[in-house]
Amino acid sequence: MIKHRHSAAVLLGLCALPALAAGSDVVGENLLWLAIIILAARLFSPLAQRIGFPAVLGELLLGVALGNLGLLGFHYFDPIAKDPIIMFMAELGVIILLLQIGLETRLGDLVSVGVRASMVGAVGIIVPFVLGAFVVGPLLLPGMEFNSYLFLGATLSATSVGITGRVFRDLGQLKMPEAQIVLGAAVIDDVLGLVILAVVSSLVQAGSVSVGQVGMIIAEAVLFLGGSIMIGRAIAPRLLRWVAHLDAGHSMLFSLVLAVGLLMAWLAHVVGLAPIIGAFAAGLLFEPVFLKEFDTPKMVQEIEPLLARETNSENHDQVRAVLARHTSHQHEHMIESISYFFVPVFFVLTGMQVDLSTLSDPKTVAIALGITAAAVLGKLAAGFAAGKGKNPWVVGWGMVPRGEVGLIFAMVGKGLGVLSESMFSVIVIMVILTTLLTPPILTELLRKKP
Repeated sequence: MIKHRHSAAVLLGLCALPALAAGSDVVGENLLWLAIIILAARLFSPLAQRIGFPAVLGELLLGVALGNLGLLGFHYFDPIAKDPIIMFMAELGVIILLLQIGLETRLGDLVSVGVRASMVGAVGIIVPFVLGAFVVGPLLLPGMEFNSYLFLGATLSATSVGITGRVFRDLGQLKMPEAQIVLGAAVIDDVLGLVILAVVSSLVQAGSVSVGQVGMIIAEAVLFLGGSIMIGRAIAPRLLRWVAHLDAGHSMLFSLVLAVGLLMAWLAHVVGLAPIIGAFAAGLLFEPVFLKEFDTPKMVQEIEPLLARETNSENHDQVRAVLARHTSHQHEHMIESISYFFVPVFFVLTGMQVDLSTLSDPKTVAIALGITAAAVLGKLAAGFAAGKGKNPWVVGWGMVPRGEVGLIFAMVGKGLGVLSESMFSVIVIMVILTTLLTPPILTELLRKKP
């Protein structure tokens, strides 16, 4: 009996070998793709920075190049854009990026621009939607169904906070009021954009949508954002103090920040919001003052005894200020280390969604340029809602990129059969242009700002 069992086990093992070999091939290819993406992104980023552009533009252009090598007959990288493992890592990358931005943003700063951010967010949704659905859509693409124009308007109303947030972060400008307005407005845009997408999708599928459904979507979004931040801020100090008593080490702090970010991203997904909004909200919960129970960085622990012997009081104060800054921001530095791995995957994959073959039809390109102009004007109008004393061009261009959010909206419309191939190509070109134009223009505007 034992011999039979042993023989059966051996036979099952032999039968499984081809599947394991196939699986190892898939894993091996993914490892190679990731190595190429990360290394190439690191090489492209400094090249972009040397000619005056932010690193994110180098990563986006790398993605565009890899995704369109098929036009030259080289198709090795074609499967990357649809590989589920790479797609998941890209999604994880943008979640980590928004967690970083949330960690570097103080809730008080965000609240101080709340009214202006709300105005910018509302205008940034309404104006592009009206322009797309009722003006440029019927004008440039006549004869299509009204639902198609509604989806075009919904796509124009989208905003990709990941791209803008990365530009502000790369230039060290996350603290400026305009950046805070853009971040707050982008959160509002995501909520209102979700409402518009849900309403338009329901109109297409059911032919009607109730006021109750719209109210429910808005209520869920507001309850999640408000509730998670209020409850989280109330329990965060006690929770962190309790965890620090168990283990005040760096590994515990790192695990806690990352786990809370992922948990909040999951909760946002459960209630129907974009996971990046949950990650951003999680970052707002970790104020440096709440982390004083955890160990100071090892560098600080090594320098402080040496500092006690320092006799020059001026140097003493300067070094103390540097050590205090490292201590209060150590959780941000921890997350930054893994962002170097995951975040470039997101931007390269976003660039790979760009199909340059859509530029081969001059008529399509001309229509796309008109749609892009409306897309840019709609968001620039939102910048002027920021009020006096704020640079409307910085705020407006900060809202311009559609990125992966615009592509998601377009994919939903295509899946419902509302968007034709030509209209989908027009939207893709608009997404390309708004995504690629924003980083260099925003960089130039920020460098000119006093």
